[in-house]
Amino acid sequence: MPSADDIARAELAALNERGLLRTLEPLRSRAGAEIELRPGERLINFSSNDYLGLAGDPRIAQALADGALQWGAGAGASRLICGDFLPHHELEEALARFEGAEAVTLFNSGYAANCGCLPSLAGPADLIVSDELNHASIIDACRLSRARIEIYRHADAEDATRALRLPARRKLLITDAIFSMDGDRAPLRELARACAREGAILAVDEAHATGVLVLEHRAELRMATHSKALGVVGAHVAASRAVCDLLVNRARPVVYSTALPAALARATLEAVRIASSPEGDERRAQLWRNVTRFAGGLRALGLPAREQSPIFPVLVGAPEKAVQVATRLRERGIFAKAIRPPTVPAGTSRIRFALTAAHNDAHLDAALSALRSAC
Repeated sequence: MPSADDIARAELAALNERGLLRTLEPLRSRAGAEIELRPGERLINFSSNDYLGLAGDPRIAQALADGALQWGAGAGASRLICGDFLPHHELEEALARFEGAEAVTLFNSGYAANCGCLPSLAGPADLIVSDELNHASIIDACRLSRARIEIYRHADAEDATRALRLPARRKLLITDAIFSMDGDRAPLRELARACAREGAILAVDEAHATGVLVLEHRAELRMATHSKALGVVGAHVAASRAVCDLLVNRARPVVYSTALPAALARATLEAVRIASSPEGDERRAQLWRNVTRFAGGLRALGLPAREQSPIFPVLVGAPEKAVQVATRLRERGIFAKAIRPPTVPAGTSRIRFALTAAHNDAHLDAALSALRSAC
């Protein structure tokens, strides 16, 4: 009988042989447009989802520190036991205003939000219709629900409509708003119409959209993380008051997880304040100026580029080639990670560039110059 160590060694060797082995490499600096990995190695960072450049903001760090001094470092229990603090409620109220929603329920991560929300509303007698390129957390949430799962072709509203016509007690369609590996947007207007026709609930994971753009359709269920544009950690579901009350009672990540620290709620409140202020508007404007400039630069290099989000994939094919290109970029001062299966389908390994409001023209031009040489 092989030991756990034997199994791990064999699996790691197999990953390495296929060019899919991953390792950790700690940052020696705070998050930002420029980072340090090895001592003295300064790199322009294009692998972060810190879209508004808030992750390293000293005001948010100060709010976290002040919150820790007042409320302590941990919550001590789940919210339904004795881990529910006033800052949690203050944050939920602020997020509801920010989202234009009736109510919000906090979760510890976007992964937890999806895995808590879908199984709370759908079960074995129900149907969940899911985009084929949805995030792994959505895939796992669908499995946990034990509902019938129908996968529709990526961003294809007609194929989604076909799936929604299958009989079920309840029907729910789930999609990412912005797809994290391709940077394209879901056809939310068409999907909303299909759900209305077929009596289905529309659920949208807005992880890469929250704080970045205003979506054309407000779904009945909206999941969002705080770890991207807001620059902190945690997540929420925005919905009706009744849905949020149900999540408090039924969502297992809420019921059975220690709550987020109250200090973190204070930090997130500060992030929401900035994101919803005129400063936040200017940060978004700078982000979209960067998107336009970078997309034009990619097209000048003969590479396809859509200005739908701050995410730009440069497809290279084989995982080994993606690692080689990422290494050559790093040698030229650009940190842009290779993305390989199973995160993306086989044969579509890529370099994924993610832009932020903290990037300037010199950063973008340096990336385009390095890319010209590396590919």
